[in-house]
Amino acid sequence: MSATAVTGEDARRLRGAVGRYRAMAMVVGAMLLLLVVVAIPLQYGAGHPGLAGVVAPLHGACYVVYLLTVADLARRARLRIGELAAMIGAGFVPGLAFVVERRITRRFRAPSP
Repeated sequence: MSATAVTGEDARRLRGAVGRYRAMAMVVGAMLLLLVVVAIPLQYGAGHPGLAGVVAPLHGACYVVYLLTVADLARRARLRIGELAAMIGAGFVPGLAFVVERRITRRFRAPSP
């Protein structure tokens, strides 16, 4: 489904859902990268667990909000099961959130005149 196939109030709501999803995908992706690339190595390599103790719970809380935005977008856009699975898994694999976000939102970009 493209953004042009929906009109009026539904199109506005779909754009809002896409925007919320994009924001949360960026937050969750950045938090996961920070956790895996910086916080965990500091915890286990240097013996400084402080950053991981802060970032890990924040990532978990943000991931719950991310899942809610995924569910909202999936409901509004009637996403396929494969797209939904990719979006859910993107919060577990470092860097994947950015790739999946780009592919999902590309579908909703209005075509250029």
